[in-house]
Amino acid sequence: MFFLVSKVAWFFLVPAHVLIFGAFLGAVAAAGKFARAGRIVAILCAATIILVGAAPISVWLIRPLEDRFPPPPADAPPPTGIIVLGGAIVDELTQARGQVSFGEGAGRLVEAAVLARRYPEARVVYTGGGNSLFGNFSSEAEDAKNLFVSLGVAADRILLEGRSLNTDENARFTRDLVSPKPEEVWLLVTSAYHMPRAMGLFRHAGFNVVAYPVDYRSYGNNDDLWLAREAPINLRLLDIAVHEWIGLIAYRASGKIDDWFPAP
Repeated sequence: MFFLVSKVAWFFLVPAHVLIFGAFLGAVAAAGKFARAGRIVAILCAATIILVGAAPISVWLIRPLEDRFPPPPADAPPPTGIIVLGGAIVDELTQARGQVSFGEGAGRLVEAAVLARRYPEARVVYTGGGNSLFGNFSSEAEDAKNLFVSLGVAADRILLEGRSLNTDENARFTRDLVSPKPEEVWLLVTSAYHMPRAMGLFRHAGFNVVAYPVDYRSYGNNDDLWLAREAPINLRLLDIAVHEWIGLIAYRASGKIDDWFPAP
């Protein structure tokens, strides 16, 4: 139920959707008896789209998420395993074209393959069963395994968890799959902006993983204060950042994580 509610609610809360539909409805209303209110709504929504598209507001929202968990030091001990959160592979395109196709988050798989080569004794766990609202079959985990093998990771090192529909299930199902021991070190590989929520959920599930953030969207320096990006990129970053902040609030309010903003 939580998955269904979150998917439906987010569709109506996506900032780009809200702003575009708001501008459209405001323009429609401006032609009727609510002309003044319609004009105000249309102008405010259009102005916000322009402002967000031109200024690095979305980067200011996403950077605190990305900076929350730094990567582990280079001299950290070799891990027992590497956990890769799914969501980067687009099932429909992969099936249609016969090769792995990425949406966002491809850095998760690329960096995981690099880590697997760096730590040849570590197991590699890919957790992701797709997140389609209609429960369509997902081959994402198998596709990820095939990609890892083609990148030189031995197939017998790879474990797949292909049932999870969200990060909460990623954490619980992966814990049940690998039964981690207290002395073991498991790296958690996911997009840096997603790491606070992911760490909170894994900790709540009793799985004390080590954050290994990848797939950054901000520079982490003063360039974030002024460097221009294309308007569609800024609008997409706004959607991502708002989604993560709302996710943190929703998961904390529902008791699925123990802190409002998980920290190292």
